[in-house]
Order: sequence, then C-alpha cells, then structure tokens
Amino acid sequence: MIIFSRNRRIRANQSIRDLVRETTITTDDFMLPVFITEGNNIKEEIPSMPGIYRRSLDLTVEEVKELWTLGIKAVNLYVKVSNDKKDNTGKEAWNKNGLMQQTIRAIKDAVPEMVVMPDVALDPYSVYGHDGIVENGKILNDATVDALVKMSLSHAEAGADFIAPSDMMDGRVAAIRQALEENGFYDVGIMSYAAKYASSFYGPFRDALDSAPGFGDKKTYQMDYANSREAINDALKDIEEGADMIMVKPGLPYLDIVSKLHEIVDVPVSVYQVSGEYAMIKAAVKNGWLDNDKTIIESLTCIKRAGASLISTYFAKEAALLLNK
Repeated sequence: MIIFSRNRRIRANQSIRDLVRETTITTDDFMLPVFITEGNNIKEEIPSMPGIYRRSLDLTVEEVKELWTLGIKAVNLYVKVSNDKKDNTGKEAWNKNGLMQQTIRAIKDAVPEMVVMPDVALDPYSVYGHDGIVENGKILNDATVDALVKMSLSHAEAGADFIAPSDMMDGRVAAIRQALEENGFYDVGIMSYAAKYASSFYGPFRDALDSAPGFGDKKTYQMDYANSREAINDALKDIEEGADMIMVKPGLPYLDIVSKLHEIVDVPVSVYQVSGEYAMIKAAVKNGWLDNDKTIIESLTCIKRAGASLISTYFAKEAALLLNK
C-alpha cells in the first residue's frame, strides 16, 4: 500500500511538532485576578481555591512586584470589604480612600507599567450580594449604572488603565465612556464583560469575596448559558458603546462563544478562566487524576487557540513559572 499523504510525518518528533505548532502561549497572554482584603500582613488561602490567597494591601504590592518579574503584565483587582461598609447603594465602591482605590494607587506607584484593571460591580459592596441596587426584590438597571459611573471615575482617578465592568447592566459601557471622556480620562480603556453567563462555575469566587447573592440568583442580568446569538448581540452593542476589549466568562465551557466573537469583532477578545474551572482542575490533580503542569498549559493553550487575546486566569503565576523554566 502506498500512502502519499501521511499526516503523522509532521508529528514524528518534538522538534517537528514545535516547528509547525499553530498556537503558542507566553506570559504576555495572562492576567491574574487578585483578591485584596483589609488589614496588614494578611495572607489567607481560599479553601475552595488552593494556592490562591486574599492578601492585605502591603502583601498585594509585593505579589504584584513578583508577578512583573515573571513577565505577567496585567492584574484584575477584586476587594473584600467588611460587612459594616456594605449597603444597598454601593457608596463605598467610589470612596476615594476605599480599599480598591488605595490598591490601584499603590500598585501603580510600585510597578507603573503593570496594567491595572479593577473590577466594576456592586456585589462586593452590597448587603444583598447582587451586582446592582435592589428595590422590592428587583435589581434596578439605571440606578445601578449611575453608581457604576461613579465607581469607574474613582478608579480612573486612582490610576486604573482599564475599567472592567462585570455587572451586565444595560447601557453601562456608554455611560462609563461618556463620563470618562467628559472628565478628561481619554486614555482609560474599557474591558467590557460582554458575555458573562449565569454560570455554576463561580462558586469559589463568591467564597473569596463573600459575595454570593442573598436572595434569588443573577439570571435577570447575567446571560442564559443556553444562548450564543445573544452573546454576539451583547458584544456588538458594548463595542458600539465604546468598549476597547470584550470578555467572555467563563472560559473552557464557552470556547464556542470565544471563537465566534473572534471571527466577528475587531477588538481583542479576553477570556476569564473562572474559579470553578481552577478548582476542578486542582481537585482532580489532588486526587491523582490529572497531571497538574500539563493540564494547566493545555487548558490555557486551548483558550488562546479559540481566539483569546488575553486570558484572565488563576493559573497565571503558576503557568508563568512553568513557561520560564
């Protein structure tokens, strides 16, 4: 038998496979979600996310310095605020001396070139654990957008490079963009969570920030995981309103959405490999069912292969150490 076309020829050894590899990941592809808590010299491991910590501001700055030396150029910031600072208005979210604003300033002072993207949503500040202001059991859209604008301006004033609204309220990108322009923050970008699904994969994250909804769920604002055309529609609207980048969240279960958006839109598509994805892999590794290093690199490569320009992942630091070997 003569076989003229043998695909295995380009898989014959590692050198050939490296030569023809279509997708390669580097530390330039990663953004690390960072959790900040109040106090000093505090480092608390999150039980459902082994190896991931809440750090006080002083230790957060030291961590960011190390991330920079590893080649990680972006951090996505989340704060855990004390219960006495939570209410239904979210006003602590735009406190100029709040934990988030202090963190942004401290990171930009310590590592000026680090790209800082603070999260914009009210759930860490809400007594109800929802991403918006609540009235009679309903999450108000327009009142929430007004609050998000105040929050975004406070982040820009503190030195944020990108505003990262993860709330999924209608019209918030346009409102934030208009406010940034009117206040002279022309160079501050917006990374919109354009396709954030109402997912079961967020559990460990909500443990990290104590931000689980106090009633109901988030399905009136986060997207139905059964839909894809809706994601395209939301993304196109956010881009029209002024988003410089869009995000798909979660990651691996939603790579079809990433691929579709990559083919359609002209802005970078970022992907959030969320806490549940991280926790599942770590649990399987702990039980000896998966190889830690190989699974990390494979999962991140697959996300980039689908079309991601930026991957927000809890594996960022660990992947950087692997890639820098």
